[in-house]
Amino acid sequence: MTHPFLDLAPLSAEHFASIEDRVARLMDTSQDVVIMQGEALLPLEGAIRAAAGPGTVALNVITGPYGQTFGDWLRDCGATVHDLAVPFHTAVTAEQVGQALAEHPEINFVSLVHAEAATGNTNPVAEIGEVVRGHGALFYLDAVASIAAEPVLPDAWGVDLCVIGAQKAMGGPAGVSAVSVSARAWERMAANPNAPRHSYLSLLDWKQRWVDGGRKALLHAPAQLEMLALEACVERIESEDLDALMARHASAAAATRAGTLALGGGLEPYVHEARDAAPVATTLRAPAGTDARELVARALTVDPVLPLVAGGGALAQEMIRVNHYGPQATRGVVQSSLAALGGALAEAGFEVDLEGARKAVAAAWE
Repeated sequence: MTHPFLDLAPLSAEHFASIEDRVARLMDTSQDVVIMQGEALLPLEGAIRAAAGPGTVALNVITGPYGQTFGDWLRDCGATVHDLAVPFHTAVTAEQVGQALAEHPEINFVSLVHAEAATGNTNPVAEIGEVVRGHGALFYLDAVASIAAEPVLPDAWGVDLCVIGAQKAMGGPAGVSAVSVSARAWERMAANPNAPRHSYLSLLDWKQRWVDGGRKALLHAPAQLEMLALEACVERIESEDLDALMARHASAAAATRAGTLALGGGLEPYVHEARDAAPVATTLRAPAGTDARELVARALTVDPVLPLVAGGGALAQEMIRVNHYGPQATRGVVQSSLAALGGALAEAGFEVDLEGARKAVAAAWE
């Protein structure tokens, strides 16, 4: 029996390296880019464990659940961690980061999430990067949700470790991910006796055996189907044009926000200011006295594939998330999602303006 997913020719080191090069161009970086063979949590954790240790003093910015996770990893590595937490309905500012660095001049590592898809906010990395660069700390950035939805520029922003994943705005596979690594990040890892070695988490293994070896021999058998899917994903982005793709995400976010405000029924954007809202997903606050999980369940009876989900953890009862990323960053998806939510609110006894929401989405789409 033959199948297009089976009996493929092995993925060569040369082909693997060519995909890395295309990902590097997508990130507009001259840093080393390593594609790791796992979901983005692999390089996210691997980069922290490689670069952080008992001598690390970290500023960990928390604007959502991933920031909390990074703090846990840093502490587990033996780092001294100063958390800078801001309400999830807003974004951190460069001024807040600068103040934290001034209060703790010994900080030598800063960790930040660019866009928190779980909470719907995005942080001004360009301004923050300038402050971090002036302080001299190593800058670690989670750009998994933001890549292809908004600019991600590690070199221009002074980011030393920038992790991306393909499964959100890029519209690609979840099984592979990438990290760009600056020269001084490699130096920090090499000086860290606790950095993982001979491990699936190890970035230094990739440095020594892959990058320094001229990318001639892979460390292990690659995730071939995922790598080919990643290549196809990048090809699609190149064909559409990255700027056009980012504009489509921005339009989806603006239209979702405008449509929500016009819909009424007590539904409102969770992130207060539009400038702080991520283009990859829009979070909404459920009306008082309702359960977001129940509203989402009702909405999904209209169309179970709509990109609607209730918030996670402590936010499950109050937050609804519209995931307008990748192929779902379209006016039709936004309109259908708000129509389904409007129907669910109407069933619950709330007064909504479905036609007003439709018109607002159309007017806001650029």
